[in-house]
Amino acid sequence: MAMLVFGGTGGLGRELARQARAAGERVTAAGSRDADLRRFGEVEALVGRVRPKVVINAGYRQDDWAATADGAAHVAVAAVRAGARLVHVSSDAVFSGADGTFDEACVPVPATMYGAAKAAAETAVRAVDAGAVVARTSLIVGDASTVIVARVHALAAGTGDGLLFTDDFRCPVHVQDLAAALLELAASPYAGVHHVAGPDAVSRYELGLLIAARDGLDASRLRAGSRAAAGVGGAGDIRLDGVLTRSRLSTRLRGAAEFLSAA
Repeated sequence: MAMLVFGGTGGLGRELARQARAAGERVTAAGSRDADLRRFGEVEALVGRVRPKVVINAGYRQDDWAATADGAAHVAVAAVRAGARLVHVSSDAVFSGADGTFDEACVPVPATMYGAAKAAAETAVRAVDAGAVVARTSLIVGDASTVIVARVHALAAGTGDGLLFTDDFRCPVHVQDLAAALLELAASPYAGVHHVAGPDAVSRYELGLLIAARDGLDASRLRAGSRAAAGVGGAGDIRLDGVLTRSRLSTRLRGAAEFLSAA
């Protein structure tokens, strides 16, 4: 079966391609050089060449509304025209954190421009393709190439600056678990919003300590602080309730303490 992964050069995209190929699928992992998500013509042309049965959109740019929001709409239209199954990867950033715990039925209330772009992307995808899966996830943890792990390594090495917040809670997920769950959802009959995140909420500082323990880093160099005291805006406490989604999956989504247990 032909599969097309947008954002295929990122950590999640590479893991999706690896697992799908191991299962015998023919995968095209597309980066920005293959198709600029901001340009519908490039997206449609790539979909036309690949002729996928499944499209997974893991592409975004943190500070680029057009790539994140417009790009999601472009991918959705192209996938529908090609008759492909669509899985769109979204984020817990669509929530403000004011209420703490959010299940799949909660309405997005973003606190950042990135969160607003991801919320707009969700709306576009669901309007274009009612059968698509919108998979919200949280902090993605893998090797040192994943964003949060790279930051902890930089802080521990003294090459990075800043705090790891003690009042900023997320539900981290391992990149391998996330990729497996997305591929399972792609092969399922389900549609709509799904929360694909770990079952346990930890602060960014707690997560940093777990990463340091796993990777043998100097945890004493990780500086703790509160978002409130630092005067940093944005969402602080976002806990994705994924009970419904986990009940539909055979893939087990592990908590951070489990998948980051030190060797």
